[in-house]
Amino acid sequence: MLASILEPTSTLAIILQVAVILFCLLRGTHYGGIGLGLISGVGLIIMVFVFGLEPGEPPMSVMLTIIAVIGCASALQQSQGLDVMMQFAEKLLRKKPEMITIMAPLTTWTLTVLCGTGHVVYTMFPIIEDIAVKKHIRPERPMAVASTASQMGITASPVSVATVSLVSILAENAGVTGKAFSIPQILSVALPASLCGVVLAALWSLRRGKDLDKDEQFQEKLKDPEFKEAIYGASETLLGKVFPASAYRAVGVFFSAILIVVILGAFEFLRPEFAGENGELKPLSMNLVIQMVMLAAGAIILVFCGADNSKIASTTVFKAGMTAVFSVFGVAWMADTFFQTHVLALESSLGEVIEQAPWAYAIVLFVVSKLVNSQAAALVAIAPIGLQLGVAPEVLVGFYGAAYGYFILPTYPSDLACIGFDRTGTTRIGRFIINHSFIIPGLIGVVTSCVVGSVLAQLLL
Repeated sequence: MLASILEPTSTLAIILQVAVILFCLLRGTHYGGIGLGLISGVGLIIMVFVFGLEPGEPPMSVMLTIIAVIGCASALQQSQGLDVMMQFAEKLLRKKPEMITIMAPLTTWTLTVLCGTGHVVYTMFPIIEDIAVKKHIRPERPMAVASTASQMGITASPVSVATVSLVSILAENAGVTGKAFSIPQILSVALPASLCGVVLAALWSLRRGKDLDKDEQFQEKLKDPEFKEAIYGASETLLGKVFPASAYRAVGVFFSAILIVVILGAFEFLRPEFAGENGELKPLSMNLVIQMVMLAAGAIILVFCGADNSKIASTTVFKAGMTAVFSVFGVAWMADTFFQTHVLALESSLGEVIEQAPWAYAIVLFVVSKLVNSQAAALVAIAPIGLQLGVAPEVLVGFYGAAYGYFILPTYPSDLACIGFDRTGTTRIGRFIINHSFIIPGLIGVVTSCVVGSVLAQLLL
């Protein structure tokens, strides 16, 4: 092993270690989620071999739970179960096309809540754009808020990677905080908080920009026959598509699995008890419950619902989910190595600040989520530190919505896809990059979610 070149806890060493972490986050984000995990490994080696820090613990429990959920959701997608849900969502949207700016974000938010991932939204973008254009509504209005709503639904989903991570973190730190909240308890705060944020952002979006018939730039483009045909030609739709009965069975199995997870989380006496380290009987942890239920549900979908085993790993849900696992692995391990070494120093220097201004935790979580482009990765990296610095578990749950900060710059795949699917060009990135279509709906949604969540957490938890 290389000898340490600096005393690990000296001021200069800490500054250099923080610089290494920030460099790895910024550089890793440039290469996407897998790149983030890989480059975080470089930072981890520097921490251990150069600065002499003892390696922290990789978040194995969180990662295994994420893998189980992603496996089940991927089997659902391969069995065409997701397409069944998308078709039902399209029927709802086309019933009241004039309400598309309100209905679109509520639909994408609901899909994410049910499926646990915002990546199910891609199929909905061309449908939302088509409905808006046919009603001469500016597509930017429903599309931009629908994209942000799809990501906000993650904090309201019982099977999202972020929610699973938060439950695990609270459980693992229960010895320090004395509290651990179940999934139903967290959702009693996070779900209405997230929904309030989506609704307020949608209401603001109702009058943003000009209608298409009054938009000079759009009307000028319509003079081109090819552009006009591309806009008003064939419609994108799932209506009329016939799915096999196995696809509907897959949806039933998936929803049943979600219901079982919620019930077992709400009623501890339904879970078997086992002796802990001190011999005291404790209910089976929810991490293991989620892993077991999701693996079993995925197996049922695979065997009885027509999912093609050879294609599950090529689904968009699987690819996005495993990318999240990889980023969580590298980022969380690197962060834990740093903070476990300096936790006492941080407690003495930042503990009073956190106690006086707990919202500072929300700001840090918000910024880090942008750096890592993942709500789950941000939570795994920051939430344990917040608990150790004295942030109350109730505050952690109340500020859960702050984990969504990657809309600040329009680099997230769903936002880029949203821009690409808007053929009118109204959903766009501004001249100064920061003035893009998602910035205001995102800020309204997150701020509202944090305010409502903080109030509900104090009342309900």
